[in-house]
This record gives sequence, structure tokens and C-alpha cells, in this order.
Amino acid sequence: MGSEDALVRVEPLASTDEEGEAIGAARDTLEKLLNLLGVDGSVEVQTQPIIGQGDDSPTVVNVKGEDLGILIGRRGQTLASLQYIVRIIVGHQTKTWTPVVIDVEGYKRRRYQSLETFARNMADHVKARGASFTLEPMPAYERRIVHLTLADHPDVVTESYGQGESRRVVIILKDDE
Repeated sequence: MGSEDALVRVEPLASTDEEGEAIGAARDTLEKLLNLLGVDGSVEVQTQPIIGQGDDSPTVVNVKGEDLGILIGRRGQTLASLQYIVRIIVGHQTKTWTPVVIDVEGYKRRRYQSLETFARNMADHVKARGASFTLEPMPAYERRIVHLTLADHPDVVTESYGQGESRRVVIILKDDE
């Protein structure tokens, strides 16, 4: 039908040396920020991938210690801001962009698991009720977890509505589409 083979050129975004430099810079930056904030915690780089991310998972820098709730904040907002700041600082230091995730005592892993369970439960609820259900507003990465969890669900689909901080996921019965 007139199609031709495609030629694809792939170039790595960052070499392993640059990636290692970025990870070290992220660890050092986070340690310095914790020190300046007066927060007592140790920083370690995790090698295991984030749940649901597979081998393409970004590097996770985890903070461990006692009473670190102040770093997480309400619904993880402080943690998201801390991650954003560390990524910007590391990007300026290394002149490359390496995806680095900041976590505190495994909060993001636990949140991911609870959102997956919640999404499945809500899908079952929508199926049983026969009516769509709108979730509370969520940050983009949490909406993404819900969308990915229910992407292959046989009975429901998900859509996001709203703008900014009011954006929310709606779980819709496939028959109602």
C-alpha cells in the first residue's frame, strides 16, 4: 500500500557517567537541603524500580529517619515541591535532565499501592452501581496511576476533567461512553 520501512535513530539522553553524576548530585543536594532545614534524616539511593514503572523507572532517592512527616506534607505536596527543587538544582549542576524521584520512608510506594487498590475498588463500585463516579481532585501523577491501573479494565474507562488543582478523574461504565 505504498508504505516504506522506517529508519529510526536512537540516541541516549544521558550516558551512564552523566546519570551517575546526576544521582550523586541529587543525593548531595538533598542532604544539604535537609541539613539547612534542620531535618535529621539519612539519604540513600534505591536501585529497585518504582512499582509499575518497570526497567525505565527513574532513580529513587529515599530519605530515612524519625518523624519525617514534615517532608511529606499534606497529601504529599511538600514532598512534590522538594522533588521539584532537587530536580532543578541537579539539572543546573549537571546540565542534563535525569529523572530522579525523592521519597520519604517509602511514602510514594505506599501511596501508589493504595491508589491502585482504591481505583480497582471504585471500578467495581461503578460496575455494581451502573453509574459513573467522580474522584476527588488529584495531582497529575496520582491521576496517572488511576488511569494506568484501570487502562485494561474490561468494564470501565477513565477520563480527566477540570483544570489545574481542580482536575479530577471520572470512572465511566463502558456501556455509558
